Amino acid sequence: MARFEPRIISFLCNWCSYAGADLCGVSRYQYPPNTRVVRVMCSTRISPQMVLRVLLEGADGVLIGGCHLGDCHYISGNYYTEKRFDIMIKMLQLVGLESERVRLEWISAAEGEKFSKVVTEFTTKIRDLGPNPVKDDKRLAFILEAAEAASQSFRLTALASKEYNLTSRGNVYGEKLDQKKLQEIVTNVAREEFERALILLLTKRDQLSARDLSKKIGVPSDRVLDHIVELKKRNLIEMEYKHGTAPLYRAIPG
Repeated sequence: MARFEPRIISFLCNWCSYAGADLCGVSRYQYPPNTRVVRVMCSTRISPQMVLRVLLEGADGVLIGGCHLGDCHYISGNYYTEKRFDIMIKMLQLVGLESERVRLEWISAAEGEKFSKVVTEFTTKIRDLGPNPVKDDKRLAFILEAAEAASQSFRLTALASKEYNLTSRGNVYGEKLDQKKLQEIVTNVAREEFERALILLLTKRDQLSARDLSKKIGVPSDRVLDHIVELKKRNLIEMEYKHGTAPLYRAIPG
């Protein structure tokens, strides 16, 4: 059998990583031709939703390259990239997809050799992991679609935007929040939004009871009901009709 050759998408910031890739070429450093480069003005432009969508479309790996911390062209953009990357990893863990398929690296404009080394290492890693299982696993693709939807939630977006300021600069009273405590909050919010996204996707397909939803997503019925209450507040789900004593729920179109 022919050796598996992965398809990798690399998001590189314009000012450092992309320039480093350019220097790599000028300096004649070698690296595998498996990566396709997308240039962005700053690494913080790359949202969790974008990375999850790329994986959902069948890419085998995603590399994100940015300026070294403290050297960002936009002062603190890559600090926010770090926080968004943490959310990406949490979502992949919830899905059950290898988190090693996504990598974040700081590469300066003067580090052409490092770019070559990182791309080579990452390509080897993805080659060892094998093809993205989403391509042939409809159930996994469905779960990843839920993760993509969850990553766009206001709560997760706000946390990713505020976490750096709250832990490094503090709130309006100058109080800095504990990093570990805030990470626990992010983890819990990611799980809640992921479960709610699963409920919405399932109820778009069919009318389901809380018990049915509990079985399908592997979450206790009381927690499913809590999610349904929250989704009803957001006007995203409604009770369609009663079958016996169990109400059935469906997502509101649009």
